[in-house]
Amino acid sequence: MSAMASLFYGKRIMSSLEKKLKAPKGIEPEHWFIECYRNHKGHPIKILAALYKGNYYKFVLAVIFFFCKHACVWVLPIVTANIINDITTQNPDSTGNIVFYTVLMICLLLLNIPMNYLYTDYKSQATRYAETGLRKALIRKLQQLSISYHIETQSGRLQSKIIRDVEAVEGLSTQMFLSILNIVLNITAALVVTVQRSLVVFFFFLLTTPIAAITMVSFRNIMKKSNRDFRKEMEETSARVMEMVELIPVTRAHALEEEEVEKMSSQLFAVAEKGYKLDLIQSLFGSVGWVIFQIFQVVCLCFTGFLAFRGRILAGDITLYQSYFATIVNQVSAIITLIPTITKGIESVNSIGEVLLSEDVEHNEGKEQIEDVEGHFSFKNVHFKYHDGESDILNGLNLEVKKGETIALVGESGAGKSTILNLVNGFYLADKGRVLLDGHDLSEIDLRSYRRFLAVVPQTSILFSGTIRENIVYGCEGVTQEKLAQVIDAANLRELVDSLPKGLDTMVGEHGGKLSGGQRQRVSIARALIRDPKIILLDEATSALDSISEKLIQEAVDNLTRNRTTFIVAHRLSTIRDADRIAVINAGQCVEYGTYDELMTRKGIFYSMKQIQS
Repeated sequence: MSAMASLFYGKRIMSSLEKKLKAPKGIEPEHWFIECYRNHKGHPIKILAALYKGNYYKFVLAVIFFFCKHACVWVLPIVTANIINDITTQNPDSTGNIVFYTVLMICLLLLNIPMNYLYTDYKSQATRYAETGLRKALIRKLQQLSISYHIETQSGRLQSKIIRDVEAVEGLSTQMFLSILNIVLNITAALVVTVQRSLVVFFFFLLTTPIAAITMVSFRNIMKKSNRDFRKEMEETSARVMEMVELIPVTRAHALEEEEVEKMSSQLFAVAEKGYKLDLIQSLFGSVGWVIFQIFQVVCLCFTGFLAFRGRILAGDITLYQSYFATIVNQVSAIITLIPTITKGIESVNSIGEVLLSEDVEHNEGKEQIEDVEGHFSFKNVHFKYHDGESDILNGLNLEVKKGETIALVGESGAGKSTILNLVNGFYLADKGRVLLDGHDLSEIDLRSYRRFLAVVPQTSILFSGTIRENIVYGCEGVTQEKLAQVIDAANLRELVDSLPKGLDTMVGEHGGKLSGGQRQRVSIARALIRDPKIILLDEATSALDSISEKLIQEAVDNLTRNRTTFIVAHRLSTIRDADRIAVINAGQCVEYGTYDELMTRKGIFYSMKQIQS
């Protein structure tokens, strides 16, 4: 399924579900979820409860239907005890009672089917609402977070939060709002029947509750720490696995398979060790609770047997109390069993909050909207340093780029060329000085409105696993066939498209893996052309390509940059001969500025660089 088809299919499926799932105040669920985290920061249970505001009634209905579908389980011990008592006491109405009880149980059993369906329907509506909303909230937040955040955070960790942590929160929701309520209902039903028939047995049942509470509290803190350690180790593993997969071509090319396996093995054993410790704690936790309650169940059998022998209860009531005591034992044991899941879910709630509460975002709200762009840039004494950097990358940069002018940025690696591009597209803002676009300071405008007039062709082409057509028209609606054909010609893609059996509808594979480097780059240029931008950023678009591909791309670049303000970062100085101006960047400053011929005549830094490449 192509990317566009997947998007359409996903929207069509969700439309039917979203009619049932509504957030409070009519706002989008993902916005509401972010507000929940802000309003209840540091209180995971309050956050979880707030996520379902507007859908509480679904949980109430689910509990009601659960009660109805389990009625047969609660009634059966009573029916069994009554039949045994009728037989042992030789009740003359025994035959009629047996028929009545049989019909009653069959009806209750059949009732389980529709009640179970309704229970699952309302439970799933509420939990899937939270699951989808949380993932949408994370995705929206990731789109808002700054580029520096994404550079500093491993993508594998973010993937783990979106998939694993949200799944754990969904499990926590089920346990907190349904399983625990269901457990309470089971225990309540058993105790209500018991207290009506024998206060002595009722008080005996209550003796188990303090023991259960002490068992749970004693393990709670240990479980919390173990789950946190395991979760962090899993995030680290997810990040390393993604890196390993991306490096497989390099690993294979240098015969480093065994080294990579060894490196990953140490990480996998670290996860296994954390998981092993967690398994032992969970096992010990569960077995201690199980043994304690089984001992009490045996004691209950002896206790009720003694009461029956003394004539305090009927013989059939032994079965009744034993069944209900087993119910209470199982339900309290279930609470103990749920604690690891609940602990894991609470840790995942906090893990998701690390992203949703991050303040490292690009702030555009309330800033000036740009309606049109001329493309005149001014860098005035610009200083910039990366968050973890020790010194300025740009150190008093001054540069003037006129409308429609093509400027090439050259210099040694680390001189600040790519940083200048990142300032132009607004990924970063100057620490000191000003970057002006048509007289507007980039720090004071809504960058989203500005980027509508911007196109970027990076050094490494970024394609998604759709068709060539989908990759070209990405983000553009209503593109005509005529315009698409013009763009294909301008990007020198015509020969490629005509040679493919499916033409523009050919799948490019993951990351465009079915295309060559030059073909991927031309698709990127076509994607930039289709937007008809006013400003172009080219980051070494012809690097690492053969001479034929370079020639085709250079022609496509010439078509792309015509009458548009263009910034080009290039290491091959021969490719920028036709640039209007060349800026030589050194130590974060523009040390030489002029045309190709002017700089060659001066015989300065640019001349020396050109001589080295000759």
